Amino acid sequence: MKLLKYAIFSAFFITSSIIAQNDTAPERKPGHTNQNKFKQLYDEFATPNMFRTGSGAPGPAYYQQQADYKMDIEIDDENARLYGDEIITYTNNSPDVLNYLWVQLDQNMRARDSKTPLINSSGISPATTASRAVRSYLKESFDGGFNIEHVKDINNKDLPYTINRTMMRVELPEPMKTGDKFSFKIKWWYNINDHVKDGGRSGYEYFEENDNRIYVMAQFYPRMAVYNDVEGWQNSQFWGRDEFALPFGNFDVNITVPADHILDGTGYLTNREEVFSKEMMKRYNKAKKSFDKPVMIVTEEEARKTEKTKSKDKKTWKLSAQMVRDFGFATSRKFIWDMMAVKLDSKEVMAVSLYSKEGNPLWEQWSTRTVASTLKTYSRMTFDYPYHKAISVHAPMGMEYPMICYNFGRPDENGNYSDRTKFGMIGVIIHEVGHNWFPMIINSDERQWTWMDEGLNTFVQYVAEQDFGEWNPSALSPGMTKYPSRRGPAKNIVRYMGGDQDFIAPIMTKGLNTYQFGSNAYAKPATGLNILRETIMGRELFDYAFKEYANRWKFKHPTPEDFFRTMEDASAVDLDWFWRGWFYTTDYTDIGVKEVKKYIVTSKPNENGKRLAERYKRFGIDPDDIVYFVAEGEEGYEEAMNNPEALENLPTVKEYIMDNLTPDERKELKSTPKYFYEVTFEKPGGLVMPLIVEYKYADGTREKITYPAQIWRLNDKEVSRAIASDKEIIAINVDPDFETADVDTSNNSWPRQVQESQFDRFKNSVKD
Repeated sequence: MKLLKYAIFSAFFITSSIIAQNDTAPERKPGHTNQNKFKQLYDEFATPNMFRTGSGAPGPAYYQQQADYKMDIEIDDENARLYGDEIITYTNNSPDVLNYLWVQLDQNMRARDSKTPLINSSGISPATTASRAVRSYLKESFDGGFNIEHVKDINNKDLPYTINRTMMRVELPEPMKTGDKFSFKIKWWYNINDHVKDGGRSGYEYFEENDNRIYVMAQFYPRMAVYNDVEGWQNSQFWGRDEFALPFGNFDVNITVPADHILDGTGYLTNREEVFSKEMMKRYNKAKKSFDKPVMIVTEEEARKTEKTKSKDKKTWKLSAQMVRDFGFATSRKFIWDMMAVKLDSKEVMAVSLYSKEGNPLWEQWSTRTVASTLKTYSRMTFDYPYHKAISVHAPMGMEYPMICYNFGRPDENGNYSDRTKFGMIGVIIHEVGHNWFPMIINSDERQWTWMDEGLNTFVQYVAEQDFGEWNPSALSPGMTKYPSRRGPAKNIVRYMGGDQDFIAPIMTKGLNTYQFGSNAYAKPATGLNILRETIMGRELFDYAFKEYANRWKFKHPTPEDFFRTMEDASAVDLDWFWRGWFYTTDYTDIGVKEVKKYIVTSKPNENGKRLAERYKRFGIDPDDIVYFVAEGEEGYEEAMNNPEALENLPTVKEYIMDNLTPDERKELKSTPKYFYEVTFEKPGGLVMPLIVEYKYADGTREKITYPAQIWRLNDKEVSRAIASDKEIIAINVDPDFETADVDTSNNSWPRQVQESQFDRFKNSVKD
């Protein structure tokens, strides 16, 4: 029986703590809703069924639809216009009968009659720039919506259709039953937007020097919406922020561009020998065997030469992709092109970069290496990258599509760049390449649950950034020991968590309707997962469960509940309290030290001790078996201090040890405590978190103890811990390593530390 530290203190600590908890428990009223922070999430979660199980895995009746595309696309470079013709073959794998199909027309967000500009509040500033005034009040809006020329069946018979802003309903000639396939044709064109001036997730960047454009193309074709067991048709309009919900399918795409363009995109290039020169083929074959550095397919010198002239001829690039949810491509005569092979556990893939001379020397040095590093980390955390390539394209924004992404980060005109530019570029490449997993393969509904792609991806991005810094120390600046991640560590989310509650929304809010979008959808969920991994679950349990989720739902459509349930199912950690607080509320962490009481053992009880002793006697406890404690400041404390009696000298304790412990158990007893403390911790913040405490002793040693979050289960306001030690405690610090995003650290220490105000810090910095 190794109970000396705890059992013999029952005369005061156990009894008094129970009384305290009962005295401070919230009043319960008839009909009162259970607000316990540890209440299970049954009310919030959908009932498990044959489609999605209670474990978080797909059920035996899980299904998903398929949409296959055959497209012919042409870029009119002179007029910046895209023309398209597609055949969509839709397969109904659901148990439902479908009377119509819904197609997404996301470019209609830029139509002349788009409602997108009207959903935001606006006003007139007392002063503004001339260019902004022109854009706001004088310039006619850009007309970039789809122009649908026809919608026909495979026999060229017109199909009735209705366009509702960014959605188009196509009427079926007859209902589709389970297993039915239906093919139809759409022909369209639209004006390509200048995404530098007018914004957008795709478009072109114009370079006046040689009258050239770089096209980064996406959402360029009418795309099937998702139909699933959760919502039926995904019918949420595209207002510009929330991204896309798309079914998987196969793509065969022919893209015709000027003959001097370099192009790459989603899928295998099936006519490489037709569009590559012999020298390019030679370099490509070399790149497939180069695992240590990128190989130039098109050099900067060659790109500079090409961009000075314009070919009047055309060339068609043919791309084929299987089991992807979307398609993107980039094309320009300005492109430099490099590639590098990457070895994963089960396969080899190509890391690829397309960039103009304006991106160098930064892009040539770090883009493809960053892609390679990202593929390794994400594969380790989830599953090996299933596609054959991952492309990073230089553009003034960040956006992602299967196998290809667009990333910012540009030196000045002299090729100079700051750490901010460099790490900004590396970070966005990691993030956008990482989107291949979330949501391109683990295919969540971005329109409804932005955090499921952005938040989960930002979490793994943090892990990948730290790996990148470790694997590429030459990328770090002098004095840096690790990659300077912007999101992930708990301390980095404190300012947002402790902000004005009127402008904070729960993570489980549709992305369009959130405040502070970046903090809500990216940073907070990523930080929460990092806290789970590092503080609550530990890396081994977390990584196993996270990988299980990724593998269960790759090439499928998960919901938040599928993620939450899988993380618990694969780890045996009940996390409902964490999901509820971190994802469903805007509560924040604030935990501190409220009070510290010192006690000493005495053989002479004071009045409090006598009253408690009477209670024990009524339970049949022998008065000689009671150990008495007295607190500093209470009656009898000074007398006990002047006549110290250690536990080992009390006859009743000696007898207890001799009568109840075996000789072997007596050998295992710790040294006799000389110091006793009752520490009361408070939780002014609403968020439940583990109680992480560091105790500092008079001999200079420290001890860090993490009390599980369940310590708050019976009292959400405050809890106490009895401490028996053979060393004197001289300081107590809550959350010493800033692991829980505590928004107010002024109450974290005992003795209370006077914190310097921001004004004093500024004043002292000026003096220095």
